[in-house]
Amino acid sequence: MKICVLVKEVPDAAAPRKIDPGTMRLDRSGATTLNEFDKHAIEAAMQLKAGGELGVDEVVVLTMGPNAKVLQTAVSYGLDRSVHLADDALAGSDVAATGLALAKVLEAESPDLVLLGQQSDDGECYAMGAVVAEHLKMPSLTQVVKMDVEGGKLRCERQAEYGYDTVAVSLPAVISVGDAINEPRYPGLKDIMGAKKKPVDTKSTADAGIDAGQVGEAGSKTKVIALNPPPQKEAGEIITDEDTAATVEKIVSWLEERKLI
Repeated sequence: MKICVLVKEVPDAAAPRKIDPGTMRLDRSGATTLNEFDKHAIEAAMQLKAGGELGVDEVVVLTMGPNAKVLQTAVSYGLDRSVHLADDALAGSDVAATGLALAKVLEAESPDLVLLGQQSDDGECYAMGAVVAEHLKMPSLTQVVKMDVEGGKLRCERQAEYGYDTVAVSLPAVISVGDAINEPRYPGLKDIMGAKKKPVDTKSTADAGIDAGQVGEAGSKTKVIALNPPPQKEAGEIITDEDTAATVEKIVSWLEERKLI
């Protein structure tokens, strides 16, 4: 059995974020890091492999983008090998085009399970798992916070608006996980050093059989046409407690006006 984990390189959360006015895209020239939610997908894959119930032979990590540094970080958690999809033709791909490109690489890998974080720290679209699953014709579960093996299937709990849904899914499947599913491990020094020796399979769009006209800006169905700063926050109102009963009444009235209670 093979598990593929999708990961993304995102701007470091501590670094200021800005938009490139020329491309209308997020400026990624600063410090970057492995998407935090993807660490939970990696941990979930490693736990399934260690558990032995699914007979996982290999865990492969895949990313799309110009830099492969994030893959070295990912394999330092114990993954077996990595695949890097990189091509100038992919620049500017929206969610649908990115999902198509990733799915084409996954088709060649033929995984039994695809795991990814439920969102990225930059785009936060939450939809990548569903897009990839649609292309692969696999069932998809999102926001999974618990995953157990039962009779060759996965019994998953997914976070819903008012609680949890419990769903059994047959493999192959695409599952995006939430950050409550586990506590990612910290790679040891030996694993970090060993990651440098693990193979990286770099593919272009042609290698992956991707039609360049279906990815990048030309192949994307959406386009950013304008960006506007958020409106300035209104000045707050300070309520001085000179008469407690009157103060409480004033606060309750303020909340009622805004339909907050």
